[in-house]
Amino acid sequence: MGLAEKRAVKEFQDGAFLEWKKKIDAAAGMTIEIEVKWEQLAEDGMSHLYAEAWPKVYFEPVEAALKSICADAMGKEALHGALKKISIVNENKIYYGDRWSKFEGGVLMLDHQPHSNIDDIKDRTEGVVKTLENSL
Repeated sequence: MGLAEKRAVKEFQDGAFLEWKKKIDAAAGMTIEIEVKWEQLAEDGMSHLYAEAWPKVYFEPVEAALKSICADAMGKEALHGALKKISIVNENKIYYGDRWSKFEGGVLMLDHQPHSNIDDIKDRTEGVVKTLENSL
């Protein structure tokens, strides 16, 4: 990771990420630990896309999915009793919304390429909802 990437990551961490964290916590109705493997998301030569791509790929679908799950008391109760952490990675070069999420041991694992299928927010949202509904 070069200097341009480090600067862009730091800017995102100190700005947009903090705002998304608040939105995700609000959608879930609780504080959730979010672990991000920034070095995996920060692909060389792509720093100009971080501010646009990362919210669409990772944070917007999570917020929407949690709003869906927590739309009623049963969903909130199920989520609150099970979800302990969200982990965001780019380990397996996944770029399909129906394959990017897993839920095991209280951890919602989100594994997606940070700059692929950026605008497929709906597919990723549906993938998270399905994963959580099948696991809670």
